[in-house]
Amino acid sequence: MTATTRPTRTPSAGPRVSASPRSGEFAIETHGLTKAFGRQKAVDDVDLTVPRGTVFGFLGPNGSGKTTTIRMLLGLASASSGDIRLLDGDMPKDARAVLPRVGALVEGPAIYPFLSGRANLQRFDAADRHTSPATRDKRVDAALERVGLSHAARKRAHAYSLGMKQRLGIANALLAPRDLLILDEPTNGLDPQGTREVRNLIRSLSDDGTTVFVSSHLLAEVEQMCTRIAIMSAGRLVAQGTLDELRAEGTAHVRVTTPDHSDAHRVLTGLGLTPERHGRDDVLTAELSVPGLLPESVNAALVHADVRVRGFEASGASLEDRFVALTGEGFDVAG
Repeated sequence: MTATTRPTRTPSAGPRVSASPRSGEFAIETHGLTKAFGRQKAVDDVDLTVPRGTVFGFLGPNGSGKTTTIRMLLGLASASSGDIRLLDGDMPKDARAVLPRVGALVEGPAIYPFLSGRANLQRFDAADRHTSPATRDKRVDAALERVGLSHAARKRAHAYSLGMKQRLGIANALLAPRDLLILDEPTNGLDPQGTREVRNLIRSLSDDGTTVFVSSHLLAEVEQMCTRIAIMSAGRLVAQGTLDELRAEGTAHVRVTTPDHSDAHRVLTGLGLTPERHGRDDVLTAELSVPGLLPESVNAALVHADVRVRGFEASGASLEDRFVALTGEGFDVAG
């Protein structure tokens, strides 16, 4: 598979892509990336761009092709077609030069349960042909401190909580300096405390300049950790950009509380909206689906028609609604 330099394709029915940073500023680029198993395409023609220095969320329902894409990025699976560039290297041709600069946690940490956390990291480090035995202890201690496990370094890993095991897996990925960290479902199965621990760790890694690529099916986690996202559905990339850009593509809503239900319904319909009762008899909601119609104009029209407005709320586009519209599937919002 040979990488070529060509602009990102933007088909009329394809994903929306933000204006690209300068060439060379992408930690990950793919063009036409495809993985087929017989006639079934697990990943279908994916053009992905991950700017350096970001916490990038790779979002989609389970089975949408996220892990298969990650495995191809890391050279763990071969692509059927397409090009991959990782840290400006062509994959898999330049894997030996590129992968030492990449840390990864894919499909959960592989841990020896009856070894201590420190002994686990020593074994992992010894398996890396690029590391020096003379400085192994220093690297292991630094990685444990980085993920907040120094106090539990001598405890056997089977006694670790799920959050501690995830952090130990991330420590393994950080034994050497990394420019890119790829994490597949790093908060999967964690309790709220473990989730918070991993989330704070990811933020701190980004603050230090590491590009962090986080795959998840948990919308709330991606929103709290990431500045840019890409959305997968049934093997295809259906959107990518900043959170604000994706929210802006959705539709805002208004919520009116009034005892004059019929009059309010008439006014909203006259503005071209489709009001619906929501929860209580005195509440109407409507999508602001008319181009250029502002919430304040809706409120003014109600008041002008002598509708007694007891409450009026305007909400921006819901990211969750946008995801559902793009994928046709629901997301685990909170996990």
